[in-house]
Amino acid sequence: MPDPKTNRIVTANPPGGPEVLRVETRPLPQPGAGEVLIGTAACGVNRPDQIERMGFYPAPPGAPEGLGLEVSGRVEALGEGVSGFAVGDPVCALVAGGGYSDHVRAPAGSVLPLPAGMELTDAAGLPETVFTVWANVFEIGALLQGETILIHGGSSGIGTTAIQMAKAAGARVFTTAGTEEKCALCRSLGADRAINYREEDYEAILTEAGGADVVLDMVGGSYVQKNINLARPGGRLVSIAFLQGSRVEIDLMRVMLKRLTLTGSTLRARPDAEKARLAAAVRRTVWPWVEAGQLRPVIDARFALDDVRAAHERLDSGAHSGKILLIP
Repeated sequence: MPDPKTNRIVTANPPGGPEVLRVETRPLPQPGAGEVLIGTAACGVNRPDQIERMGFYPAPPGAPEGLGLEVSGRVEALGEGVSGFAVGDPVCALVAGGGYSDHVRAPAGSVLPLPAGMELTDAAGLPETVFTVWANVFEIGALLQGETILIHGGSSGIGTTAIQMAKAAGARVFTTAGTEEKCALCRSLGADRAINYREEDYEAILTEAGGADVVLDMVGGSYVQKNINLARPGGRLVSIAFLQGSRVEIDLMRVMLKRLTLTGSTLRARPDAEKARLAAAVRRTVWPWVEAGQLRPVIDARFALDDVRAAHERLDSGAHSGKILLIP
């Protein structure tokens, strides 16, 4: 058992592969004004953590030390000016760092109550993906009931969440994945059509189906022009990652003629007030979907905090479907 007066965190210094990850001990953190101290039940392992481990995604100023952007657990202490929570409350939270830990400080505005019917550890798989999908698909992408969305990487943590949220909102969902097993998972979550991109041409399939109003893309590279080609007039193409690279050559004439919007965003560096606004929207609209059983985190694997290298090896392999969790 860890010492309750100390805190284990995970660092990556120098940056590199999973072998650089270290579990280190620090003093027990104390919540500052407007913060909540959470005793961590579980924390999510995400692609941004991988990028930070490699040295390309620095934490914003003032973030807790260490890797990890989402947690679930129980409130241990409240900072000055915090209301609406009590010690012992089960919660989940988006954090700017330090989620791979026994205890973590979180801005109160980014802390949400545990949805009814949700297991506390599984709830660690909600904040990063739900906030990301809400911000990019529903706010920036402005997905409406009855529209068609194409979600690339459908079996990823973001993808499995986006499929369920889009279906709950009444959209028609197309998605891509790399194996038949992953496509079957996407269909089980509500995808109307899951396309094995290694065997099928998603551009041709979407074009024949009438095109997409919204595309959620985490691949970049050659996918960008294909997304433009298959988009409907007035379509919104939202980029959140670039597994094939962010530098591309595209035909802007099609963008102009179709009146397309090419956009994207990141989440971590947004101000606390903006994250609090997103949290309020998520609680108002998405939490009822969770409590109604329309949205659940798909958990691929659980690892002990001391096995964080194995968790990142699983993430790096690309073999996972859904979320990977660390259990302190």
